[in-house]
Amino acid sequence: MSTAKTYAIIEAPDDSAFGYKGYGAAYAFWCYKGPEVVLDGPYQTGKTIGALNKLHALCAKYPGARALMVRRTYSSLKHTAVVSYENKVLPYPPHHPKCGVVPIGGNSPERYVYPNRSTITLGGLDNPAKFLSGEYDYIYVNQLEELPLDSYELLTGRATGRAGNVPYPQVMSDCNPDKPTHWILQRERLKRFKSKHEDNPTLYDPDTGAQTALGATTMTALDALTGVRLKRGRHGLWVGVEGMVYEDFDNTVHLIDRFDIPASWRRICSIDFGYTNPYTAQYWAIDEDGRMYLYRELYKTQTTVRDHATQMKALLQKDERISAYIADHDAEDRATLRQNGIETIAADKRIKVGIEAVQFRLKTQGDGKARLFVLRDSLVERDAALALRFKPTSVVDEFPAYAWQPTNDSRAAKEEPIDVDNHGLDALRYAAMYLDGDQGTIKIGKVDFYASRRR
Repeated sequence: MSTAKTYAIIEAPDDSAFGYKGYGAAYAFWCYKGPEVVLDGPYQTGKTIGALNKLHALCAKYPGARALMVRRTYSSLKHTAVVSYENKVLPYPPHHPKCGVVPIGGNSPERYVYPNRSTITLGGLDNPAKFLSGEYDYIYVNQLEELPLDSYELLTGRATGRAGNVPYPQVMSDCNPDKPTHWILQRERLKRFKSKHEDNPTLYDPDTGAQTALGATTMTALDALTGVRLKRGRHGLWVGVEGMVYEDFDNTVHLIDRFDIPASWRRICSIDFGYTNPYTAQYWAIDEDGRMYLYRELYKTQTTVRDHATQMKALLQKDERISAYIADHDAEDRATLRQNGIETIAADKRIKVGIEAVQFRLKTQGDGKARLFVLRDSLVERDAALALRFKPTSVVDEFPAYAWQPTNDSRAAKEEPIDVDNHGLDALRYAAMYLDGDQGTIKIGKVDFYASRRR
């Protein structure tokens, strides 16, 4: 239970007017003035709101401050931290003389300008040239665990004090727990403050320690998580996955920035049906060497197949040709797609050999490249209902927790995966088997997959 009853605005004038109170680790994070600091902890501890309010208060306090708000991609920043900044930070204080922040750039803001000439520039590391030519007093990194170390150090080199508008520069971040070998845990210069659910005053009353109504709902959802998501998202542990199926999947290798896909590349779509569980449709482009690139993904619950078909057709770009739609075997759902102009092929659903095909594609081959990639902004729309339950909202979210069933007297090691939260991975397996199995070519690029399995 948190006992802190003070709040931090870092000596900003008229502190109470800002409307934000930081407790526990959030308070310590606010007070820290070193060069690098991160607020880490499980889901829903108020990390992002704490960091955004600190950035806001610093810009309000120091005239002419130059700040940067950044995430791995601009699209993800725009739909997460920017929404929180506009809806939960900027309304406070409504009548304070330092209010009146002006966004520049319309629906896709490029920066925010304060009445005292301070600015917050927005950026994604998928297009660093737009913002990394200048120097900043403050840099805020949302979801630091998504960044490779070299990208982070590229940012720290832009907040060294040369901007010269504030007493001390700082790179501040928030992050969720990740694997125990992550570079965040190894960086001595980076000060970490560990947040808890009790630090979030919307979940626990800071004066009494009693759980709020929202807290009860949130903690119930967090307690329902399983496996690595429970350990990381509920308990805040930096742990790996025991028996992880796709051990070679690496965000820094397999997640890549969007590029213009040549019109000559072959394209397919793999589909896993669902209503209560997510309906998944993945659009894959295949280059001349057989590499797969996920460039569009539907991942949505509580929507009929007919409505999905309408959206799938609407999303097709001019001259975009899908050579095959590979689908789960549900006859009624396939018939609905057919009635709406989408003819499907029944997927090869063999699990073990399909997993091996995906595993082979994830490995870096002799040319130094893997055979499977995901474009970072492939997801068309984030399912809010899944997010509220802390469930995966894309195939990328499914990789870390997909694990083999524990061994017992009747089941050997790595014989059968746990069948939960794997709908996107099922669709991925269908695509890989179509390309590399009996229904398609037996080669992955220039490598004979089945021959490699026999060796």
